[in-house]
Amino acid sequence: MTQGSESVRFDKRTTDTVLHRFEQWARDTPEARALIAGPDSLTYGELDARAERLAHRLLDSGLPLGALVAVGTARQAHLVVAVLAVLKAGGSYTVVDVASPRSGRRQLAAAEPLLLLTDAAQQAALDDGGGPRVIRLDAETPTIGRPRTEQPADQPGNRSTDPLPGAAAVPPRRTTAVLFTGAAEPRAVPVGHGLLLAAHDAWAEVARPTPRDRHLFTLGTDVTAFAAGWTRALCSGGALVLAPRSAWKPQEVRAAVATERVTVLHTDPAGATRLLIRDPESGTLAPVAHRPADPACRSLRLLAVTGDRLYLDEQATLQARLHPGARVLNVYGSAECAGIGTWFELPQLPHPLEDLEEISLLGTAFPGFRIETRGREIFLVTPDGGDAIPTGDVGLLRDDGLLEYGGRIRDRIALPGGRWVDPYPVESAIRRHEGIGAVIVKGVDGPRGPRRLVAYVAPPPGGPTWPAGAFLPDIEELRDHLAGKVLREEAPRTVIRLRTLPRTAAGQEDRDALPLPIMPAAAKAAGSKSGKSGAAAGTSEASAGCAAGCGGVGLGFVAMILTNFLWPGSTDLTGVPQPWAFLFFVLYLFECVAFGVGVVFLIGGRARMLRQRRSPSLTVAAHLAVSYLLLSWWPQDNLYRLAAKQDWPRQAALVYAFNIPLMIAGVLVAAYVVSKPADPFDFHDPLDDHPDR
Repeated sequence: MTQGSESVRFDKRTTDTVLHRFEQWARDTPEARALIAGPDSLTYGELDARAERLAHRLLDSGLPLGALVAVGTARQAHLVVAVLAVLKAGGSYTVVDVASPRSGRRQLAAAEPLLLLTDAAQQAALDDGGGPRVIRLDAETPTIGRPRTEQPADQPGNRSTDPLPGAAAVPPRRTTAVLFTGAAEPRAVPVGHGLLLAAHDAWAEVARPTPRDRHLFTLGTDVTAFAAGWTRALCSGGALVLAPRSAWKPQEVRAAVATERVTVLHTDPAGATRLLIRDPESGTLAPVAHRPADPACRSLRLLAVTGDRLYLDEQATLQARLHPGARVLNVYGSAECAGIGTWFELPQLPHPLEDLEEISLLGTAFPGFRIETRGREIFLVTPDGGDAIPTGDVGLLRDDGLLEYGGRIRDRIALPGGRWVDPYPVESAIRRHEGIGAVIVKGVDGPRGPRRLVAYVAPPPGGPTWPAGAFLPDIEELRDHLAGKVLREEAPRTVIRLRTLPRTAAGQEDRDALPLPIMPAAAKAAGSKSGKSGAAAGTSEASAGCAAGCGGVGLGFVAMILTNFLWPGSTDLTGVPQPWAFLFFVLYLFECVAFGVGVVFLIGGRARMLRQRRSPSLTVAAHLAVSYLLLSWWPQDNLYRLAAKQDWPRQAALVYAFNIPLMIAGVLVAAYVVSKPADPFDFHDPLDDHPDR
């Protein structure tokens, strides 16, 4: 099935580009704000002049026509100047990740640019010596803002009169940008001048931007939404609101929207939730029912949500938090389409729908683009009439003409016996539970089989606050909820409760980052592969524990012998009547054994504590605390006895009431922190009692 529009046509003979659109605004409105970034703020005239000077610098360095130039800098105003300069110099650009240097280096390896434009702060992290030639953005112009002695950009003498290659006619299919997919291993996707311009025109026809708009992108600058979407502001006469020094932090976005009166916000589902649903005073998720529009977002007229699935109930909640007349668009696209594909907003619905928690609508194609579904997979067709682009996503063209999202093909789960499970319908059914806002179903290897389904659930935005997960269902309640909605074999076998689901830098749910349970069976399986059986591995662990215990007792006897050398007379019981003498002798044995166990724990306990995967700082603190608890009794009590040899009945009562229980508590704590947690998969499953069901 096919859906599409011909409102925007791709003219193979056109010489127009996004650079020409920007330069026209720079000529017509040189004093209008283009970049709003604190001290780095620039007008259109200033931005054009800065980009032109950098373009001449690139040409002087020998940049060939059409060469690919990578831009990597945390200062977003520098980045925009560099992108425009590359286009003016006749090159093509790509934006790399500087927030994660490892990701940035992978992107450089995938794109293979000729040059890298960066700052001193990022050069060491991105440049490993074998990559592209580096040109420092801060070597010549340490600040982007206009110096006090600088002439305005439109005055004579401030620009070079030499023509720039970017001013010439450019074939529409010549590469203008290289974008990256959001996969773990980035793939470089070339985008031509014509497609980038067609994507902008398609967006403009739907969003209707004006020169009064102020745009803010919360996603990283290397993400397609910004790397291709900057045109939405600078090719329509609007302004880009940028982070002054580095990427936006979640708590900064809300203040920037209110302070700079942002009108168009481009974000992902999690970013929209943080801005519109999270309570600004307490920082918690507050109930959304009957709440008025957020006054801090009164300037917003358009919220564009992209990056991942957005269910109808979530979209309706976001719409309710904006002022009347504001729009919420669910934008779907790919890097191959410059981030454009389909769009949906609630007024497109021809009639009310039920089960909003289970439906995510991608809507209709952007003008000039087309949608095709082949074997349920979604294909996007760009305005240039090229081959249909597979998205790897599943979709359904409904009878009402809207495209419904159906999950990702790569997320399908292989189960024993050659069966496959599509997690999206199961996840959608789970979302109908009133206590769940987000869910991921994943296949995880367990002790009773090669793989079983696990549901990772998180509370809904605006729902009851954490902790304890008291408002989230347990596995039995979840299975009762799914009865009759999904097949029994497709229902999760356990549930793991999280505060929020992890997401990638592109705003997508990160299934690979989900916390995996620590399973003793995994260690046993590893032992089996090396030639040991599970019983042998268990025997080995028991032997190690026995050796540690014997070592502690042996060190205790050594401490007993050293006591009289270190504290002469502290254990002398000749003047103590019975039965107190015997009781104190037992106490001395406890102290020495506790000291021996403490030495063993101090030496070998930390490695085993680290296996618990708790916070490293907490692990170190607990290790030292337990070690001190065990070690301190021997020297402390000997010094105490030397200082106060009197009132033996009272001393005995004190030490037996407090000291010995504390020693036992220390041993119990040590045993707890080094023990492996219970296997979360080792629970009684009703289906296990009835194998035929």
